[in-house]
Amino acid sequence: MAETETSRPKRSNDPVAMRRRILDVAAEAFQARGYHATSTHDIMHAAGVTGGALHHHFPSKKALALAVIRERVAAAVRETWIEPIQAAPTARDGVLAVFGRTARELDERRRVLGCPVNNLAIELALADAELRQALQDVFAEWQAAILRKLRADQETGAVGPADPDAMAAFVVMSFSGAMALAKTRQSTEPLETCARQLKAMLGGDAAGAAPDPAAA
Repeated sequence: MAETETSRPKRSNDPVAMRRRILDVAAEAFQARGYHATSTHDIMHAAGVTGGALHHHFPSKKALALAVIRERVAAAVRETWIEPIQAAPTARDGVLAVFGRTARELDERRRVLGCPVNNLAIELALADAELRQALQDVFAEWQAAILRKLRADQETGAVGPADPDAMAAFVVMSFSGAMALAKTRQSTEPLETCARQLKAMLGGDAAGAAPDPAAA
């Protein structure tokens, strides 16, 4: 999934808007600095809310993290991955389009913060069982969407892998790993390399033959 950044919202007395603003600020902070490095005071200051208001909506930092995962990170995965895969002619087209679009957006932004779900998984998976399960649910929904598309390709006669379950898992793992390397190197080259290999595995040209990861 591509990273997201939000601008600081204006103050509002609307409780729904306030909750949304807190979630937006927390999601951005967890992405940029990490969960443990972000204090509730940081979130209060950035969102322009009092401690009472923050704790009214989210009684603990863990409750806030769960909401970020379920309402922001999961939504980002649906927008960035699941919806494009569903709308694409084939799984191959959808996967390569997501890789290509993500690389272009990161090149334009000139900063790679990493994949939000992957960042939080690395930091929180061993810290708390409930947070780990919430993250696992996001990964599972993401993988299931790719799997459904691969199976649909097989039913319609489109070229697809012999083992769609393994390929769906591999796509998720490949993107997560490529984003981690892209963040470390501050370069989209890992995404481009990974897309070329997936293109070959999903029935495209020989590995390394196409420089554009979005090319069909």
